[in-house]
Amino acid sequence: MAKLLESVTDLRGGAEALRWRRYGVIEVCCGRLVAVHLRPWPKLVSIVSVLWGQWHHNHVHGDRVRLYYNQPLRYPNYMALKFAVSARETSWASARRALEVLDEIAQIKGSDALLCDAANFRFSPRMLAREGWLPHAPTRWHRNYIKRFYGSYPRLWRPQESDGSLAKTA
Repeated sequence: MAKLLESVTDLRGGAEALRWRRYGVIEVCCGRLVAVHLRPWPKLVSIVSVLWGQWHHNHVHGDRVRLYYNQPLRYPNYMALKFAVSARETSWASARRALEVLDEIAQIKGSDALLCDAANFRFSPRMLAREGWLPHAPTRWHRNYIKRFYGSYPRLWRPQESDGSLAKTA
């Protein structure tokens, strides 16, 4: 029987739990994965959570980021990046690693695409395009983006454990 709240620190070792659980939070600190916290409920974004996220970013120090993702029941082949919370000194390496983990989870789940509503204007269209996100279903009040896979997942760069050099993973 699956635990109600569960954390996965090794993506390969926890692949089965990641494959079947629909909701989670990716936590990255100092450019390294801390854990993927699996949740029994989806992340619902409200004005309270947005205000809390802004307060958190302005008042909490450190190099830490959390990405909340959902896999909607009606669309099991897609994942939605619902919310991102960062601390004041979050580095580009930490944000980039969190997005790489999201891509890896999408690959484990066999997702066709990732979707997000980039409400924060600090995420420029150019930066999103550089990370593989394309504009999708434009509306007046939302900046919707999609990152399509359809079976072709990105190859990720990983530092090798032994010598610190970079190697491409398959």
